[in-house]
Amino acid sequence: MDTNNENKEKSGLPKPPKFSIYWVYAIIGAVLLALNFFPFANSTKTISWEEFNQSMLQAHDVEKLVVVNKEVVEVYIKKDLLKEDKYKEVARNNFNVTNNGPHYKFKILSVDDFTRKLDEAQKDFVDADKVQVYPETQTNWFDALGWLFPILFIVIIWWIFARRMTGGMGGGGGQIFNFGKSRATLVEKGQRVNITFNDVAGLDEAKEEVMEIVDFLKNPKKYTSLGGKIPRGALLIGPPGTGKTLIAKAMAGEAQVPFFSISGSDFVELFVGVGASRVRDLFKQAREKSPCIIFIDEIDAIGRARGRNFIQGGNDERENTLNALLVEMDGFSSDTAVIILAATNRPDVLDAALLRPGRFDRQITIDKPDLKGREQIFKVHLKPIKASKTLDLSKLAAQTPGFAGADIANVCNEAALIAARHGKKEVEMSDFDDAIDRVIGGLEKKNKIISIEEKRIVAYHEAGHAICGWFLEYADPLVKVSIVPRGVAALGYAQYMPKEQFLYTTEQLKDSICMTLGGRAAEELSFGRISTGAQNDLERITKMSYAMITMYGMNAKIGNVSFHDPQNEYGFQKPYSDRTAEMIDEEVRTLIDAAYTRTKELLSEKREQLELLAQELLKKEVLHQDDLERLLGRRPYDSKVLEKKNEPITKPDSNYEIQPGTNENPGLTPDINTPLA
Repeated sequence: MDTNNENKEKSGLPKPPKFSIYWVYAIIGAVLLALNFFPFANSTKTISWEEFNQSMLQAHDVEKLVVVNKEVVEVYIKKDLLKEDKYKEVARNNFNVTNNGPHYKFKILSVDDFTRKLDEAQKDFVDADKVQVYPETQTNWFDALGWLFPILFIVIIWWIFARRMTGGMGGGGGQIFNFGKSRATLVEKGQRVNITFNDVAGLDEAKEEVMEIVDFLKNPKKYTSLGGKIPRGALLIGPPGTGKTLIAKAMAGEAQVPFFSISGSDFVELFVGVGASRVRDLFKQAREKSPCIIFIDEIDAIGRARGRNFIQGGNDERENTLNALLVEMDGFSSDTAVIILAATNRPDVLDAALLRPGRFDRQITIDKPDLKGREQIFKVHLKPIKASKTLDLSKLAAQTPGFAGADIANVCNEAALIAARHGKKEVEMSDFDDAIDRVIGGLEKKNKIISIEEKRIVAYHEAGHAICGWFLEYADPLVKVSIVPRGVAALGYAQYMPKEQFLYTTEQLKDSICMTLGGRAAEELSFGRISTGAQNDLERITKMSYAMITMYGMNAKIGNVSFHDPQNEYGFQKPYSDRTAEMIDEEVRTLIDAAYTRTKELLSEKREQLELLAQELLKKEVLHQDDLERLLGRRPYDSKVLEKKNEPITKPDSNYEIQPGTNENPGLTPDINTPLA
């Protein structure tokens, strides 16, 4: 059978349907229904006593009578008379075979009443012509099935739902009385995994940390000979898409020990106590196969800090699961042969007991990759793609600041799809440019029809951003501006090239606010009125201004204080008075008003360049850095890196919301400039 299936797979023939136990349930149900509603017994016609007496009994056509359960009388007609026309309908049964009886039946009130009527009807008969009566007791299985079938149906439905709630899997997790078993996926020693550390790029420090754990499992004496101990656990922390799960998969591919993989949500169940039971079962299996590694993805599903939520019920169940996990990781009978690897993008919500040394000795931070890391990630994702030999990976890496590994994988895939759509034999640089635009700004809306007046507003709005970004010293250099509609609501967007930096000064933030307000100021100067297209700009500068004053202490009146509360320690209470809140609001308004005035002064000074750039945008719709240099001249504040290169760096990064003090570039939110209804 296996050989035939392999031959079918190789030949491309369709696979036979898999056997399902639910077909058996369906057949049993159909048979029960058929037995209830479609009887297969002989054709028996129901008649009345009068019809029986006049048409059959008085005609001497009855062979015998059978009284069943003192309720029904079955009538048997003489076989030689079944050929007559009046018995034609009962002569044969449902299978078109001669009907041996009973042929008719009728109900009686009682046996005594029936006997009296029968004797009276046969009072003129001779003894030889009188019909013999036979009593009989029968069990009606159809009536029994009538009340048994609903009960059986309810039991089957309950059993199916029980399997559904417990995962429907065979073995430990699938049986209804075994739903407390662990659902972890086990990768046995020697089992091949396709992903290795060679497939992980841009995460050299994290790879070094986890590779040390793998090396310890392979050569424990190398470390224990000096008195060292292997870390009990490692927690991978980082934004979504940076490769935390990928490192765990590579670890499973490299480690020559059993590897258990499970998600934090797999411990959460409808039934009380199941989570803790699954935790205990997981560690029991791990100890049996030690030394081994346990990987828990999205551990924040069960590792949230205890005591913050006062709601009873599900919160208590999650805390019980966390307590069981804490005991198993470093309890009274801890086992050093089991290493825990976990991943989360929300370390701020984790319980302090979970993060202490002895449970997670190492916390490995996985940030978004830098310029060199992005180039390495591009090399990994370009392996299966037929890319052009002229493709410049360093240029691609420079065009994608703030991109995580998942974003770069998406760009490579989109570029391949775009090249295939245009019928190309290999993926070129222009395809990657279009893919980056699509990832940042969304799908190009070629069929979106906007009025000429709206198009002029968008052109001047984007030109205002471009002028401010070009002539402000600390603003990010602009590399592309477009008025082509993209995404759901974006009628235009500008893309910048932010620096790879972690600290931002007050001057840099103020210039960023002015650059963000450039679109609104250009509309007011050019048309004497403003539109709703600056909604996204206003949201960003509001967040940035409040962050400068309440988080980074960049205001002389408020002082060097920070009200940042990432762990929600203050709860619903503000850590400052109402008077301070009023001062904060006043300072934010003062800061934004001053930036807006400065922006309008700059655009008034560069009014000719603003008009020139807006008209060129209306003509070409998309302008790159070389177009800006042709129209506006060389940017006065270009960095030394850009001065060394004569060619412009095209694309992207779009009006980032700057978050100083973090090592994480802001998100890829396009500059949305659209009149909103």
